[in-house]
Amino acid sequence: MLNPMEASMVRAGYTLPVFACAAAVAALKHLQSLPIASTVRVDLLEPDETVPIAIEQVGLITPEMALAITRSDPGDNLDLTRNTPIWATVQWGTADQAEAIQLVAGDGIGYRLPDQTPAIYAYADRLLRENLSRCMTAGQKIRVTLILPEGRSLAARTSNAAFGVVEGLSLLGTSGIAHPLSAPGQLEAFRQDLQQKANQFETLVFCIGENGLDLARQVGISNNQLVKTANWLGPLLVEAGIQGVRAILLFGYHGKLIKLAGGIFHTHHHLADGRLEIFTAQCAKVGIPINHLQRIMDSTTVEAAWQYLQQQDQSTGHNWATLVYQAIAETIDQRSQQYIQTHCDRSVAVGSILFDRSRKIIMKSVVGTHLLEQVLARLE
Repeated sequence: MLNPMEASMVRAGYTLPVFACAAAVAALKHLQSLPIASTVRVDLLEPDETVPIAIEQVGLITPEMALAITRSDPGDNLDLTRNTPIWATVQWGTADQAEAIQLVAGDGIGYRLPDQTPAIYAYADRLLRENLSRCMTAGQKIRVTLILPEGRSLAARTSNAAFGVVEGLSLLGTSGIAHPLSAPGQLEAFRQDLQQKANQFETLVFCIGENGLDLARQVGISNNQLVKTANWLGPLLVEAGIQGVRAILLFGYHGKLIKLAGGIFHTHHHLADGRLEIFTAQCAKVGIPINHLQRIMDSTTVEAAWQYLQQQDQSTGHNWATLVYQAIAETIDQRSQQYIQTHCDRSVAVGSILFDRSRKIIMKSVVGTHLLEQVLARLE
């Protein structure tokens, strides 16, 4: 465990919406012919704190439009957006513009399926509007375009598409602070949360991120029994064993949890991947012919490989997708139980529930089905 001094050395950063907001504020001030220092101050709203954000460049594109650039700094976190540039252009709005502040998603900002709305979420929208409005005079109208020049290429390295955000990154978050989920200090916070809940429940439900937590709540699982793990599944599985937890239900996106079937227990993509290799091995395990294995191995993502299996099932009458995912879920359970046994010499039942990009549950292991029934029955 970290001692207090080590934990205090972990540096938090800021979320993408904060840098987008800083760039927009700087561009607006430049358009208003106001002096711009090397930083602008942004009121984070959540938390109630005003912070300085560095401005890399600012200038006029035309007399009616200014551009400002910032760079993302997520703190001590393994985040692929580190140092990515964020651009904002601000131009004067038209007389018939309905809102005083019109926000536009430019290149690199994704959009959400199926309605194709820009992936500018509620916190980012409020952050931009409140900070910009404080710089405007009565009657002024502006059009703000947010651009992530590297957004499309970075998005290809994330699981955004799995959750319905395509063609770029999202301005997501409920806070301006980017807590370092992959840093040891955050692991310590997760461990403490687990220890508290282990004192109350014999069965805990592990979710890697917000999508899993949200879906678990929708299914009816009590928030008190949910443990967020981020990518620290291995250490937290072991901690659960040490704390005497009798059973763990893994509730997650199949493209993440599949790593456990290959013995990868830190799931951050910077450290290990191997998902297609694991998927292909499971396909071979259930007897899928080699010509299909080659197609599966050449897929761009596990999601695409799974869709290929579904297409084959529809055209041939096979049941390959179900067979493969049943094998994957059972292997996740077995490898996780072995991992706990190896590292803390405790026997803990582990079950898994896997969901897809549309947040639809696609497979429950045998133990996962039993544990879910137990968890829900306890609430009745």
